Amino acid sequence: MKALNKDWLTEKHIDLEYKKYVLLAYLQEVSDNFDRNVLYPFLADLIAHYKQLLDFRNDAEKLSTAFPASLKKIDLKKLRLIYDSYENEDELITELKEIIQYSIPQFEFYLTEGKKIYDFVEQQLHISPVGLIPLYSNEGYLLLNNGSESQTQVFEYQISIFEKADLKFRGIHTQFILSYKRSLSNTNEYIKRDLIRTIPKYPNPATFAVETNMTLPLEPTLLPIAKQALVRYISKEAA
Repeated sequence: MKALNKDWLTEKHIDLEYKKYVLLAYLQEVSDNFDRNVLYPFLADLIAHYKQLLDFRNDAEKLSTAFPASLKKIDLKKLRLIYDSYENEDELITELKEIIQYSIPQFEFYLTEGKKIYDFVEQQLHISPVGLIPLYSNEGYLLLNNGSESQTQVFEYQISIFEKADLKFRGIHTQFILSYKRSLSNTNEYIKRDLIRTIPKYPNPATFAVETNMTLPLEPTLLPIAKQALVRYISKEAA
Protein backbone atom coordinates (compact mmCIF):
# COMPACT_ATOMS: atom_id res chain seq x y z
CA MET A 1 0.00 0.00 0.00
CA LYS A 2 1.31 3.44 -0.94
CA ALA A 3 0.30 5.26 2.22
CA LEU A 4 -0.38 8.96 2.53
CA ASN A 5 1.57 10.24 5.51
CA LYS A 6 -0.41 11.65 8.41
CA ASP A 7 1.48 14.96 8.03
CA TRP A 8 1.24 15.09 4.25
CA LEU A 9 -0.31 18.57 4.35
CA THR A 10 2.62 20.24 6.10
CA GLU A 11 5.62 18.11 5.20
CA LYS A 12 8.07 19.08 2.46
CA HIS A 13 6.77 21.66 -0.03
CA ILE A 14 3.60 23.51 0.90
CA ASP A 15 2.52 24.21 -2.63
CA LEU A 16 -0.87 23.52 -4.19
CA GLU A 17 0.45 21.94 -7.39
CA TYR A 18 2.89 19.73 -5.51
CA LYS A 19 0.23 18.59 -3.05
CA LYS A 20 -2.14 17.85 -5.95
CA TYR A 21 0.53 15.56 -7.38
CA VAL A 22 1.03 13.77 -4.03
CA LEU A 23 -2.70 13.43 -3.37
CA LEU A 24 -3.69 12.28 -6.85
CA ALA A 25 -0.93 9.64 -6.90
CA TYR A 26 -2.31 8.25 -3.63
CA LEU A 27 -5.93 8.41 -4.79
CA GLN A 28 -5.01 6.61 -8.01
CA GLU A 29 -3.81 3.67 -5.94
CA VAL A 30 -7.01 3.82 -3.89
CA SER A 31 -9.02 3.76 -7.12
CA ASP A 32 -7.03 0.81 -8.51
CA ASN A 33 -7.72 -1.20 -5.34
CA PHE A 34 -11.39 -0.26 -5.22
CA ASP A 35 -11.67 -1.50 -8.81
CA ARG A 36 -10.52 -4.90 -7.48
CA ASN A 37 -12.97 -4.71 -4.54
CA VAL A 38 -10.08 -4.24 -2.12
CA LEU A 39 -11.42 -1.93 0.59
CA TYR A 40 -9.08 -2.06 3.57
CA PRO A 41 -6.96 -0.46 4.81
CA PHE A 42 -7.75 2.17 2.17
CA LEU A 43 -11.28 3.01 3.34
CA ALA A 44 -10.23 3.48 6.96
CA ASP A 45 -7.24 5.53 5.80
CA LEU A 46 -9.47 7.80 3.70
CA ILE A 47 -11.78 8.40 6.66
CA ALA A 48 -8.88 9.39 8.93
CA HIS A 49 -7.42 11.83 6.38
CA TYR A 50 -10.83 13.30 5.62
CA LYS A 51 -11.55 13.95 9.30
CA GLN A 52 -8.17 15.61 9.67
CA LEU A 53 -8.89 17.91 6.72
CA LEU A 54 -12.24 18.89 8.22
CA ASP A 55 -10.56 19.62 11.55
CA PHE A 56 -8.02 21.87 9.86
CA ARG A 57 -10.67 23.64 7.81
CA ASN A 58 -12.85 24.28 10.86
CA ASP A 59 -10.06 25.35 13.20
CA ALA A 60 -7.57 27.80 11.72
CA GLU A 61 -5.43 27.67 14.88
CA LYS A 62 -4.62 24.03 14.18
CA LEU A 63 -3.01 25.10 10.93
CA SER A 64 -0.55 27.34 12.78
CA THR A 65 0.39 24.61 15.26
CA ALA A 66 0.82 22.08 12.44
CA PHE A 67 4.09 23.65 11.31
CA PRO A 68 7.29 22.09 12.70
CA ALA A 69 8.81 25.28 14.19
CA SER A 70 12.55 25.40 14.82
CA LEU A 71 14.17 25.89 18.22
CA LYS A 72 15.40 29.46 18.66
CA LYS A 73 16.81 29.49 22.19
CA ILE A 74 16.43 28.11 25.70
CA ASP A 75 15.23 30.39 28.47
CA LEU A 76 17.11 29.00 31.49
CA LYS A 77 15.50 31.41 33.95
CA LYS A 78 11.97 30.35 33.09
CA LEU A 79 12.99 26.83 32.05
CA ARG A 80 11.22 26.92 28.70
CA LEU A 81 12.01 26.45 25.04
CA ILE A 82 11.43 29.32 22.60
CA TYR A 83 10.70 28.47 18.99
CA ASP A 84 10.85 30.50 15.81
CA SER A 85 7.70 30.73 13.73
CA TYR A 86 7.83 30.92 9.97
CA GLU A 87 8.29 34.46 8.66
CA ASN A 88 5.78 33.81 5.89
CA GLU A 89 3.34 31.85 8.04
CA ASP A 90 0.33 33.81 6.78
CA GLU A 91 1.19 32.96 3.18
CA LEU A 92 1.65 29.31 4.08
CA ILE A 93 -1.69 29.17 5.86
CA THR A 94 -3.38 30.73 2.85
CA GLU A 95 -1.76 28.10 0.63
CA LEU A 96 -2.78 25.34 3.02
CA LYS A 97 -6.36 26.52 2.98
CA GLU A 98 -6.36 26.29 -0.82
CA ILE A 99 -4.90 22.77 -0.63
CA ILE A 100 -7.59 21.77 1.89
CA GLN A 101 -10.32 23.31 -0.24
CA TYR A 102 -9.09 21.29 -3.21
CA SER A 103 -8.56 18.05 -1.28
CA ILE A 104 -11.84 17.70 0.59
CA PRO A 105 -14.00 17.01 -2.52
CA GLN A 106 -11.39 14.49 -3.72
CA PHE A 107 -11.67 12.53 -0.49
CA GLU A 108 -15.45 12.81 -0.49
CA PHE A 109 -15.64 11.26 -3.95
CA TYR A 110 -13.57 8.22 -3.01
CA LEU A 111 -15.29 7.84 0.36
CA THR A 112 -18.57 7.66 -1.54
CA GLU A 113 -17.12 5.05 -3.90
CA GLY A 114 -15.79 3.01 -0.99
CA LYS A 115 -19.14 3.18 0.79
CA LYS A 116 -20.89 1.93 -2.36
CA ILE A 117 -18.60 -1.10 -2.49
CA TYR A 118 -19.04 -1.73 1.23
CA ASP A 119 -22.84 -1.58 0.98
CA PHE A 120 -22.89 -3.77 -2.13
CA VAL A 121 -20.71 -6.45 -0.52
CA GLU A 122 -22.77 -6.36 2.66
CA GLN A 123 -25.95 -6.92 0.64
CA GLN A 124 -24.41 -10.09 -0.79
CA LEU A 125 -23.86 -11.62 2.66
CA HIS A 126 -26.20 -14.18 4.12
CA ILE A 127 -25.87 -14.79 7.87
CA SER A 128 -27.48 -17.78 9.56
CA PRO A 129 -27.11 -19.47 12.95
CA VAL A 130 -25.72 -22.99 12.95
CA GLY A 131 -27.63 -25.28 15.33
CA LEU A 132 -28.91 -24.02 18.65
CA ILE A 133 -27.53 -20.66 19.74
CA PRO A 134 -26.86 -20.22 23.48
CA LEU A 135 -28.19 -17.21 25.37
CA TYR A 136 -24.66 -15.80 25.54
CA SER A 137 -23.53 -15.31 21.96
CA ASN A 138 -20.79 -12.69 22.32
CA GLU A 139 -18.17 -15.36 21.65
CA GLY A 140 -18.08 -18.42 19.48
CA TYR A 141 -17.29 -19.33 15.87
CA LEU A 142 -17.71 -17.61 12.54
CA LEU A 143 -17.83 -19.92 9.49
CA LEU A 144 -16.96 -17.98 6.36
CA ASN A 145 -17.83 -19.29 2.89
CA ASN A 146 -16.32 -17.08 0.22
CA GLY A 147 -17.98 -17.58 -3.16
CA SER A 148 -16.25 -20.25 -5.24
CA GLU A 149 -13.42 -20.77 -2.74
CA SER A 150 -13.07 -24.46 -1.89
CA GLN A 151 -12.54 -23.96 1.84
CA THR A 152 -14.78 -22.90 4.72
CA GLN A 153 -12.69 -20.61 6.90
CA VAL A 154 -13.33 -20.92 10.65
CA PHE A 155 -12.67 -17.97 12.96
CA GLU A 156 -13.17 -17.71 16.69
CA TYR A 157 -14.83 -14.40 17.51
CA GLN A 158 -15.23 -12.34 20.66
CA ILE A 159 -17.48 -9.29 20.91
CA SER A 160 -16.59 -6.68 23.50
CA ILE A 161 -18.82 -3.86 24.67
CA PHE A 162 -17.40 -0.51 25.73
CA GLU A 163 -19.12 2.70 26.72
CA LYS A 164 -18.47 6.31 25.75
CA ALA A 165 -20.67 8.93 27.41
CA ASP A 166 -24.18 7.48 27.28
CA LEU A 167 -23.53 5.29 24.24
CA LYS A 168 -22.53 1.64 24.05
CA PHE A 169 -20.29 0.39 21.28
CA ARG A 170 -19.51 -3.14 20.22
CA GLY A 171 -16.17 -4.24 18.87
CA ILE A 172 -15.25 -7.64 17.51
CA HIS A 173 -11.99 -9.55 17.50
CA THR A 174 -11.45 -12.63 15.38
CA GLN A 175 -8.73 -15.27 15.23
CA PHE A 176 -8.35 -17.78 12.44
CA ILE A 177 -8.70 -21.35 13.72
CA LEU A 178 -8.64 -23.72 10.74
CA SER A 179 -10.36 -24.44 7.45
CA TYR A 180 -12.49 -27.30 6.13
CA LYS A 181 -12.74 -28.44 2.55
CA ARG A 182 -16.23 -27.66 1.32
CA SER A 183 -18.17 -30.81 0.41
CA LEU A 184 -21.58 -32.42 0.78
CA SER A 185 -20.43 -34.06 4.01
CA ASN A 186 -18.68 -31.04 5.51
CA THR A 187 -21.85 -29.11 6.21
CA ASN A 188 -21.91 -26.18 8.62
CA GLU A 189 -23.59 -28.45 11.18
CA TYR A 190 -20.85 -31.05 10.81
CA ILE A 191 -18.16 -28.39 11.20
CA LYS A 192 -19.76 -27.17 14.44
CA ARG A 193 -19.92 -30.70 15.85
CA ASP A 194 -16.31 -31.30 14.87
CA LEU A 195 -15.21 -28.07 16.54
CA ILE A 196 -16.97 -29.10 19.76
CA ARG A 197 -15.26 -32.49 19.61
CA THR A 198 -11.74 -31.25 18.84
CA ILE A 199 -11.75 -27.92 20.72
CA PRO A 200 -13.56 -28.42 24.05
CA LYS A 201 -13.40 -24.72 24.92
CA TYR A 202 -17.12 -24.23 24.33
CA PRO A 203 -19.64 -27.00 25.16
CA ASN A 204 -22.21 -25.36 22.87
CA PRO A 205 -20.52 -22.52 21.01
CA ALA A 206 -22.55 -19.79 19.34
CA THR A 207 -21.82 -20.48 15.68
CA PHE A 208 -22.79 -18.41 12.69
CA ALA A 209 -22.24 -19.00 9.00
CA VAL A 210 -21.61 -16.03 6.74
CA GLU A 211 -21.90 -16.92 3.07
CA THR A 212 -21.69 -15.06 -0.21
CA ASN A 213 -21.94 -16.12 -3.84
CA MET A 214 -19.27 -13.57 -4.74
CA THR A 215 -15.60 -14.45 -4.43
CA LEU A 216 -13.95 -11.52 -2.69
CA PRO A 217 -10.52 -10.63 -1.29
CA LEU A 218 -10.66 -12.16 2.18
CA GLU A 219 -8.57 -10.03 4.53
CA PRO A 220 -9.04 -6.60 2.92
CA THR A 221 -12.75 -6.87 2.13
CA LEU A 222 -14.87 -9.87 3.05
CA LEU A 223 -13.67 -10.54 6.60
CA PRO A 224 -13.93 -6.96 7.96
CA ILE A 225 -17.39 -6.50 6.42
CA ALA A 226 -18.56 -9.92 7.64
CA LYS A 227 -17.34 -9.11 11.16
CA GLN A 228 -19.34 -5.89 11.34
CA ALA A 229 -22.39 -7.56 9.81
CA LEU A 230 -22.17 -10.30 12.44
CA VAL A 231 -21.99 -7.74 15.26
CA ARG A 232 -25.15 -6.06 13.98
CA TYR A 233 -26.89 -9.41 13.51
CA ILE A 234 -26.13 -10.57 17.07
CA SER A 235 -27.04 -7.16 18.52
CA LYS A 236 -30.38 -7.22 16.73
CA GLU A 237 -31.14 -10.74 17.90
CA ALA A 238 -30.26 -9.83 21.49
CA ALA A 239 -32.43 -6.69 21.50
